[in-house]
Amino acid sequence: MVALTERVQRRLTMHSMEIAPNTTAIRCLDWDRDRFDIEFGLQNGTTYNSFLIQSEKVALVDTSHEKFRQLYLDALDGLVNLNALDYLIVSHTEPDHSGLVKDILALAPQVTVVGSKVAIQFLENWLHQPFKQQIVKNGARLDLGNGHILEFVIAPNLHWPDTIFTYDVKTQILYTCDAFGMHYCDDHTFDEDLALIEEDFQYYYDCLMRPNARSVLSALKRMGELPSLTTIATGHGPLLHYNLTDLVNRYRQWSQEQAKAETTVAVFYVSDYGFSDRLSQAIAHGITKTGVAVEMMDLKSADPQDVKELVSLASGLVIGTPPISGSSTASAQTALSTILAVAKPKQSIGVFESGGQDGESVYLLLNKFQDLGLNPAFSPIVLKETPTETTYHLCEEAGTDMGQSLSRDRSIKQLKSLNSDLEKALGRLSNGLYILTAQKGNISSAMLASWVAQASFKPLGITVMVAKDRAIESLLHVGDRFVLNILEENNYQKLMKHFLQRFHPGADRFAGIKTYPANNNCPILADALAYIECEVKSRLDCGDHWAVYSTVSVGRVSKPDALTAVHHRKIGNHY
Repeated sequence: MVALTERVQRRLTMHSMEIAPNTTAIRCLDWDRDRFDIEFGLQNGTTYNSFLIQSEKVALVDTSHEKFRQLYLDALDGLVNLNALDYLIVSHTEPDHSGLVKDILALAPQVTVVGSKVAIQFLENWLHQPFKQQIVKNGARLDLGNGHILEFVIAPNLHWPDTIFTYDVKTQILYTCDAFGMHYCDDHTFDEDLALIEEDFQYYYDCLMRPNARSVLSALKRMGELPSLTTIATGHGPLLHYNLTDLVNRYRQWSQEQAKAETTVAVFYVSDYGFSDRLSQAIAHGITKTGVAVEMMDLKSADPQDVKELVSLASGLVIGTPPISGSSTASAQTALSTILAVAKPKQSIGVFESGGQDGESVYLLLNKFQDLGLNPAFSPIVLKETPTETTYHLCEEAGTDMGQSLSRDRSIKQLKSLNSDLEKALGRLSNGLYILTAQKGNISSAMLASWVAQASFKPLGITVMVAKDRAIESLLHVGDRFVLNILEENNYQKLMKHFLQRFHPGADRFAGIKTYPANNNCPILADALAYIECEVKSRLDCGDHWAVYSTVSVGRVSKPDALTAVHHRKIGNHY
């Protein structure tokens, strides 16, 4: 209850701006939104963007989160007479974009709601009231007059199955809702400063869009059939205008790389049911960190033939428990029956509780697949309370475990592919031994590191190479803090052995290890020779690793005459 009260008091502001003729962006700025207030961490707040097109006909593209109810309705009322509102275009029905649809219908009952077939079905089940509606298909058009002709692009799974894009022929603006967005809040409506936003842009893609890489490529192909674009009006963060071509190309490159993955996991969830979609996204994010592809599918709206094809090609399956009663039960249970019929022995399986009412037992669901010969990739994820930052981190770690197990044979093959002379030469690069420790909120993690080097004098800085599939990676984004514990020669074996072991998802990395908190609240290992407190300033993508550059602030040495432990290798194609 205390946390809810605090959220109400946080800084919420509004900003409206004309972005093109007859076109206004209505931006709801949530400056202080907490890390893990949604499924993935936030450092720079977020925005909820809505758009008003006023021509002979008036259309509102999306609404906002319910926390902005009065602020948003007051702002909208100051821009347009709601009695003159003709259309409400619902890009997709997730509450952060459609949280005020019911309010708009109450104030403007004459409005026609425009959306995909799936979106209209979701709204009918949610609103439980009649409303004027218009279902649109790919390529459908809506003429608002004076050249404002809206063309619709069906873009399912970006990141819900009901998503559509809307293109205004006159202004050449494409409204994309979640796609191409980012969680970044500041006073700039557009993407003037690329360096300021590119980390958040990629992080948002990695969390929400990478698991749907093939759907991204399909949407990009349909976008290519449109006339020129001047602006992409996103549902979160700054609108893309100054760097539009560059950022769209990044989406294409990242998605093409992900789509080439040799191994695929099918992740099934139930949209708008408990926490199924968010938990599934966290698991999918963990899987994609290992280079394994993910295909996500909504049990509630999935076509049985699509389910069959996806299960047939997948090496692993992840399933959120579906409801056993309610309006979506029949379709979800039909899809589940199809999965059970097509699933093959030796496939990996993972199940999680969705957290909705009248959900199927997670244990009974797992038993059904085990009886078919499928192998559990992680222990069933059980919800005993509303998901917290710890829950989502556990889901991500579970996904990473699954991805690593499925890609192990591929990794071994790659290790054997290097030239032996090159391996031996690389093996002559020696490094120290270190333990990286991090804590963020209630989440803590650690890893053994050897690829560490001083990187600068002014400011004092270091670089640490972190494999993308390491659990600690999600705690090492720009602005995060950690401790580099330096191990002592002839006194490192115990710590090294402990932190080299394979931890189960959610396990306490520090059980049995003596620690005390640093000034930045991260664990210091009592048996370390020295430690340095660090803050991440930038990250460089180096293929299968991140080069994490950090400045250092505080450091201590426990034994001035002792030496740092050194790691000598014979070959350079693994640690």
